[in-house]
Amino acid sequence: MRAQAFEVLLAEDSSADAELVLHSLADAVPVRMHRVHDGEEALDFLFARGAYGDRAAAPLPRLVLLDLDLPVVDGLHVLSELRRHPRTWALPVVLLTSSNLEHHVAESYRQGANSFVQKPLEFTKFRELVRRLGEYWLTINEPPPALAEDVPLREALPDRIVREGSVPSARG
Repeated sequence: MRAQAFEVLLAEDSSADAELVLHSLADAVPVRMHRVHDGEEALDFLFARGAYGDRAAAPLPRLVLLDLDLPVVDGLHVLSELRRHPRTWALPVVLLTSSNLEHHVAESYRQGANSFVQKPLEFTKFRELVRRLGEYWLTINEPPPALAEDVPLREALPDRIVREGSVPSARG
């Protein structure tokens, strides 16, 4: 009997990188990958808009792998929108990108990224990195409660974050 597959959303405009991520994750854990090509499509998928309107009742993916440099809407804007919405504020988001610029790393964490990982250029290192990311985020890490959207945002966050005002108020 095969284990149930973990749902993952990959927002990646590079077909080569997307294929490598898919195969590397599948080697590590059972996964059902949803791939989107730009930031607007990622938001549509997660908020069940447009072509993804039929997903309104579907559960969120267990993990979002998000490229920073996406067409239409960039990864930082996607991340910011996810952290503002009660349905997605606790969704694990890993920035998987070719950038290692300090300001990209800092801004990603400021916007609420759970992790920032630079894509290795070498094929075998890339595969191993993605395999390890999948193992950690999908089998070791404890996911947020399924009803995280029912917990008022300000009650769920540490007082320090709320006081500093770095997290926006929940909006319906």
